[in-house]
Amino acid sequence: MNSRGKYKTKHYDELLTYLQNIKGEHFTVEDIHNHFCGCNCNMGTTTIYRNLERMIDEGVVNKYNIESGSPACFEYVDPNDHKDSEVCYHLKCEKCGTLIHVHCEEIEEFNHHIFAEHRFKINPMRTVFYGICENCAEQDI
Repeated sequence: MNSRGKYKTKHYDELLTYLQNIKGEHFTVEDIHNHFCGCNCNMGTTTIYRNLERMIDEGVVNKYNIESGSPACFEYVDPNDHKDSEVCYHLKCEKCGTLIHVHCEEIEEFNHHIFAEHRFKINPMRTVFYGICENCAEQDI
């Protein structure tokens, strides 16, 4: 990256501070834009996208494309907590849209089986299991 790409702007710093405050949550560009509009901060969607792409390149934001045609989902990753070898799958509720991170040895064993028996390597960062979350399931009872 050139020296210009490493330059941090006021918007970058404001966005980073906001993301650090919502650590562990998934968000869209619209969510961020709504937050800054609510704070009477002037940050356009182009600026948000540009800074998010930089943060992805820097490894402080993960980007998830959950469904074709739906907006990308992002998550702040604290560099102090991030492990390069960390495996993370996702569960998505088909009713409320909640996206849940799953760190599960049993799913990882399944991943190893798929590779050993079928010679196919699953990308855990892009794997989403669909179903109904606990809260929505309780509402159906």
